[in-house]
Amino acid sequence: MNWRLIFLLSLFGLAMGLGTVFFISQRLEPWCWLVIFLFSAWVLRDTARPFLNGLLVGVLNSVWITASHIIFVRTYLAMHAPEADMMQRLPPSVSPRLMMSITGPLVGIISGVIIGVLAFIAAKLVRKSGPAVA
Repeated sequence: MNWRLIFLLSLFGLAMGLGTVFFISQRLEPWCWLVIFLFSAWVLRDTARPFLNGLLVGVLNSVWITASHIIFVRTYLAMHAPEADMMQRLPPSVSPRLMMSITGPLVGIISGVIIGVLAFIAAKLVRKSGPAVA
């Protein structure tokens, strides 16, 4: 496992977490994620375990994003009307922060699987000569 690389790639999650709170629109967000997923997969293609590294990047991304959204929940919901509307329909006993802390890791696992599969495919299609990075 390349923990340094996993951490560095996960910083995209921090950037996106803060970005989606303050200035990245809902229309632009999926395109940003597409670029991040493809870039991360491309970088991870030369690691010894590209799928596992990609999975961990996705999970760590979700930690950053979830933390950003929970810390700035009011600002986030003010800029994301569909999510705010969904949160209004929750029972009063379920706070938006609780819902985010539950769904965030699930989304992280799913996105990690996507990054991992893309990294695995990239590793199979384009294998550099020389030893794999740990």
